[in-house]
Amino acid sequence: MTKHPKEGERLRKIVESFPKVTVTVIGDLVADEFVFGEISRVSREAPVLILKHRERTVVPGGGANAINNLADLGVNVLPVGVVGDDEPGRLLLKTFRHKHIPISGVLKDKNYTTVTKTRILAGMTHTARQQVVRVDREPESEPNSHLKRELVLAAREYARASDALLVSDYGYGAATPAILNAIRDRGRLERLPVIVDSRYRLLQYSGVTAATPNEPEVEEAMGIRIGQDWSRVCAAGEQIMAQMKLQSLVITRGRDGMVAFAAKHKPVDIPIFGSDEVADVTGAGDTVIATFTAALAAGASAEEAAQLSNYAGGIVVMKRGTATVSRQELLDALEKAPPATRSH
Repeated sequence: MTKHPKEGERLRKIVESFPKVTVTVIGDLVADEFVFGEISRVSREAPVLILKHRERTVVPGGGANAINNLADLGVNVLPVGVVGDDEPGRLLLKTFRHKHIPISGVLKDKNYTTVTKTRILAGMTHTARQQVVRVDREPESEPNSHLKRELVLAAREYARASDALLVSDYGYGAATPAILNAIRDRGRLERLPVIVDSRYRLLQYSGVTAATPNEPEVEEAMGIRIGQDWSRVCAAGEQIMAQMKLQSLVITRGRDGMVAFAAKHKPVDIPIFGSDEVADVTGAGDTVIATFTAALAAGASAEEAAQLSNYAGGIVVMKRGTATVSRQELLDALEKAPPATRSH
């Protein structure tokens, strides 16, 4: 494993410049709800645990988590999306206001249901909380054509004042290839870096700057199984780069770290930062794309942006629930260990 002490200083300067950067995020805004109960007994009605309700929290998830991460990294973030006129939607907007994130680009519609993912967690007083079940509430259909037009107009306006555009597509219709094409219509924003995270239709985005899929998403998109085969990772990455006409690509690989691809460069294998004893991967992909986008917007190379994303991903998976990484945590991590790569 090769360590690069001098690169650490360059990465530090990039992180310190985050407050000068502005990023527009168009995405599927999700409310992540966590309901925790203590196990009190087994029900007489059925062989299930009865949980005594202790607490409930609602935090930004999906595209809203990417927005939250950018804000905690010190970036000026401009969100564009849709929420319903319901409690989860109001709580998301309240969180954004609390962090001084502008909300004029977030559309509120009474006929739309805010995507809400409820995780029920159980445990005893002094034990770790274990997820028991997840309940997803989703809108019956995508945002209507009027809302989509409003999303495009808001994103265009914001993007003109931005250093990058982040697209967070969880498949709920507020961030799609068609919406992105409409935002970029007639050559608008052609010099603006566009970074995509798409759960189900990665290859439908063509001509964007970069993408940050995880390995299962790559396997699904390409119809292959990668496993521990380095040559397969490289082949899949290079194929995606060519098909999507990307300038750079990061494939996240869980405890195996990540691989960074950049045009005319060999793939770079980056080992996971910190421990591989992961506490919780919920929302880690949002942290990765937020950090990667912030770094590219601040002038980082693809490898530098990937290194910073790797630090951020390593920090966030050690936190329970949907979490963020602060700019200070990133700076502390750089102080602790220089960036590293694995040779092949």
